[in-house]
Amino acid sequence: MTQISAMETMPPMSKGRSLEEPSLETMGDAKSDFDAVLYPNRSLPNKGFVIVMTIVAVSLFSTGLFFSTLGAWPVLGFCGLDVLAVWVAFKLSYRQGRLRERVRIANGEMWVSRVMPSGHEMRWRLQPYWTQVKIDQPVRHESQVRVISKGRTLILGAFLSPEERGRFAEALTSALGRARG
Repeated sequence: MTQISAMETMPPMSKGRSLEEPSLETMGDAKSDFDAVLYPNRSLPNKGFVIVMTIVAVSLFSTGLFFSTLGAWPVLGFCGLDVLAVWVAFKLSYRQGRLRERVRIANGEMWVSRVMPSGHEMRWRLQPYWTQVKIDQPVRHESQVRVISKGRTLILGAFLSPEERGRFAEALTSALGRARG
């Protein structure tokens, strides 16, 4: 098993505030050899969030009310704080779900765009001839998709599952091979 822990050492070509989805129209023409948008999986839709929060709130309110009737009224306030803590945790998780990475190969260039949850965007431009894709084999939970170009490393899809990272690395490797000719 080969396992190399790498840090991202490739500085972005440009960075700044993005107000919309990563737009790469200015980065090559409309025809692309490879175009992938990566984003974290969020398995709980909004309706599920409402249901979970309702169950948590009702159960904690019932528990707090029970203790209040026994004379331990401060428990009700702490149950309210528990509901608030669960709500904040979900909101932070949903905020992280706004992270996006887009990888595009067009006109003999590879473009990478990463939009952070805050809306800040970073972009990289790489030459397929100098770019390699590396991933630990066998693919495990801590495996990383590392794009290496001219001695610099860029880590892609860190939020993907191990299986998704493996498939993405294979697809990107074959697309880079096609771009090289």
